[in-house]
Amino acid sequence: MARRSVASIALPSLSIFISMFLVAITCFQEERSIYLVLLEGDGLAFHEGSRDEDSSIVHPNSEASNAHAKHLLASHDLLLQSTLETGSYNKLHSYKHIINGFSVHTTPSQAARLRGRPGVKLVEKDRGAKKMTTYTPEFLSLPEGIWAQEGGDRNAGDGVVIGFVDSGINPLHPSFAYDPMHPFTSNLSRFEGACETGPLFPPCSCNGKIVAARYFSAGAEAAVTLNASKDFLSPFDADGHGSHVASVAAGNAGVPVVVNGFFYGKASGMAPRARIAVYKAIYPSVGTLADVIAAIDHAVLDGVDVLTLSVGPNEPPEDTLTFLSMFDISLLFARKAGVFVVQAAGNNGPASSSVVSFSPWSVGVAASTTDRRYPASLLLGNGLILNGVGLSGPSFGNRSVLHKLVLAKDAVKLNGTSPRTPEYVEECQHPEALDPNIVLGSIIICTFSAGFYNGTSTLAAIIGTSKALGLEGFILVANPSYGDYIAEPIPFAVSGILIPSVDDAKVILQYYEEQTKRDKKGTATEFGAMAAVGEGRVASFTGRSPVVSRFSSRGPDIIDINKNPADVLKPDILAPGHQIWAAWSPNSALEPMLNGHNFALLSGTSMSTPHVAGIAALIKQYNPLWTPSMIASAISTTSSKYDNLGEHMMAEGFEANSLLPSTPFEYGAGFVNPNCAIDPGLVLSSEYVDFISFLCSLPHTDTDAIIEATGEQCNHPFSYPFGLNLPSVTISALRGSVSVRRTVMSVGNNTETYLGSVLPPNGTKVDLYPTWFTVSPQGTQDLEIQLSVTQPMANFTFGEIVLTGNLNHIVRITLSVLAVSV
Repeated sequence: MARRSVASIALPSLSIFISMFLVAITCFQEERSIYLVLLEGDGLAFHEGSRDEDSSIVHPNSEASNAHAKHLLASHDLLLQSTLETGSYNKLHSYKHIINGFSVHTTPSQAARLRGRPGVKLVEKDRGAKKMTTYTPEFLSLPEGIWAQEGGDRNAGDGVVIGFVDSGINPLHPSFAYDPMHPFTSNLSRFEGACETGPLFPPCSCNGKIVAARYFSAGAEAAVTLNASKDFLSPFDADGHGSHVASVAAGNAGVPVVVNGFFYGKASGMAPRARIAVYKAIYPSVGTLADVIAAIDHAVLDGVDVLTLSVGPNEPPEDTLTFLSMFDISLLFARKAGVFVVQAAGNNGPASSSVVSFSPWSVGVAASTTDRRYPASLLLGNGLILNGVGLSGPSFGNRSVLHKLVLAKDAVKLNGTSPRTPEYVEECQHPEALDPNIVLGSIIICTFSAGFYNGTSTLAAIIGTSKALGLEGFILVANPSYGDYIAEPIPFAVSGILIPSVDDAKVILQYYEEQTKRDKKGTATEFGAMAAVGEGRVASFTGRSPVVSRFSSRGPDIIDINKNPADVLKPDILAPGHQIWAAWSPNSALEPMLNGHNFALLSGTSMSTPHVAGIAALIKQYNPLWTPSMIASAISTTSSKYDNLGEHMMAEGFEANSLLPSTPFEYGAGFVNPNCAIDPGLVLSSEYVDFISFLCSLPHTDTDAIIEATGEQCNHPFSYPFGLNLPSVTISALRGSVSVRRTVMSVGNNTETYLGSVLPPNGTKVDLYPTWFTVSPQGTQDLEIQLSVTQPMANFTFGEIVLTGNLNHIVRITLSVLAVSV
């Protein structure tokens, strides 16, 4: 009996244990992620049967192309079916145009199965993709320069197609309207795009200016549950970012910019007659690399001339070299297909090695200021005038009438039930917390406190409070506890001004206290301080420019997540990216303050990138036979390192209002100069085989990884990675001396003699051979550059080689060297 009793007790315990174990299995079930898979074999663009005999034009709809596409698609499905468990995955995209691969939504253990299969070259977890977030044509002197040479703004960029991988486009915006009085006459024989339709994007959206529009959502739909009210499954831009980027590069000329009823001037894209091809891959709720790579794949197959990426991964890959990620390999094959690829450098500055455009086959663009400012002012009752920021109209009377000034915490309801936290007491986020009898018709003083510092409080809420309580205006002052803050001009629907300086805030508050009477408890009983907000929407064109923007990501370039430096100059080039007016989407899904607006003033390398894309289109129109590397070289070697004061450019530092001397790791080769770039005299060219040699020469790198990623053998590696024929020389560890070769080709119309001069980096001796040469049109000249360490240095130092031609061409080759040992 006793033994039977023990057994009867033990069995229930065992069943409980089993139940708990099953629950544990359920709780710790693997979560799915998106994986990118690269396979052996060519995509359509490089498949022999899909091309003409001269291998220059792909025919995606030919019988051979269709057959190869079906073969690739079937092989993808077969690999998944034979490797992964049924029901354990969802295939998202098949990549078959420039690369052979797919994206799949599955678990880590299933992805590990794929890694071991024959024919699988790379399996990489999706890192996600982010956005890198008028006046600039004049700032770059386009109307009097390259536009004039190409027949004015009504022809600039004609015949060139710019592809945009972004958040879509607003097809109803005047920047993208088709003008029947000025029809396009250029032949787009190489381009074969399609127009996909859907919510807010009818068939008429592709109007001749917009020549193609597609959307890619499988990755987004796998990553999150999309919101049907903003994540439209069509090329329509509910965000605004994609429309902004497209209009900077290729928006129509002379479009009036009107916001809140105020006329700010006219906007024009860099290449206003270029055609636009849209590839939506970013949604308000999410962005995935799976969708971005699918968009790149289609854009190249369609035949775009220029590919613009103001979106992308915001960090390096974890388990592979930066150059060998699926994203960068896709860009390599886009370049192989003859597409000029321009990419945002990133918005992670001013930290060192924060750049996210890594590879030498894409042009990474940094961002700068222009000389346009929007000065705003605040007049106090004692006659003092303080400067601030804010795109708003003046308070009533335009400074001829002063209004009562009230500090927000002095207007909090004494018997109110609202929490006594900064957002209720100081930051003007909640109108119900304030006494309307005190603040009606006044200018309220809000304080930059914890909520703004943490990103939970917003200017939109202050504006909402101002409207709800009938305020005359608002002031957002800096807080000594948090220091000066960085203020950007934003259109305000009510009068308002940002005072980002702690010192200026103290002046305002001292005057306020002098004019305010309080009882023994400190409660304000009489408000005697007065103020008026001045006009803040009129531009001023003064001050130093260009200046490298604080947010713009910095070099040196890196080879891996450990930030080991690479022998590549990044960023490549600097362009305007600070306070740029351009098209917007009235939906403005992520920026409530811009809801209903057709234009927005934004900053970011997202804004500088389309400047260079549009300039590349102008160069391509002027020199239609040039390769992408020739265009990239022309942009780099003709750029400037000097500002409008004739001094070496400066860069914004970590601290507000701080300026520091800049280096090529802030600005690349320099500030873009389109009028010189169309006629650079000499170019330095690198093609696909050279990029393979570059990859094969990377130190401490398994050549099998190069072969797997590219499908190419390492038969002809360079002696060093800096042997790649770039329009710069970057050496991350110079020991003793080394000889570097650069080959220049003349693209001028006449024979020209060049004289070379050298400004060596500190700690380095540089000899150039030959020191002078004569070159005929289409001729080439090898240059031997001997670099020797004279003194080890703790950091990179910089110099340049300048080739000055007797026909006024000036070619600059940037030198960046870390001298390690003699």
